[in-house]
Amino acid sequence: MRIDQELLEVILSITNKGELEFFFEEIFTPAELSDLSLRWKLLKDLHAGMTQRQIAKKYGISLCKITRGSKVLKKNESVTLKVLDSMN
Repeated sequence: MRIDQELLEVILSITNKGELEFFFEEIFTPAELSDLSLRWKLLKDLHAGMTQRQIAKKYGISLCKITRGSKVLKKNESVTLKVLDSMN
């Protein structure tokens, strides 16, 4: 399923960090927000050089969840990789 373009426009239009946080809390369940946050944390850890096994132990998750993130960071045109590189 593709992301709704209108939703992307709405997210981009929210310039206040606090309002964006509240918006996410209104449209996502706590479990969905937790999953999204975990995905971001493991991507940052992978980018920082942690092994998949170290990350699995750190968060108590299976290697399968981490493998997807690893694949994302190996793509040549990964936007996630560009974002993480720009944060350093």
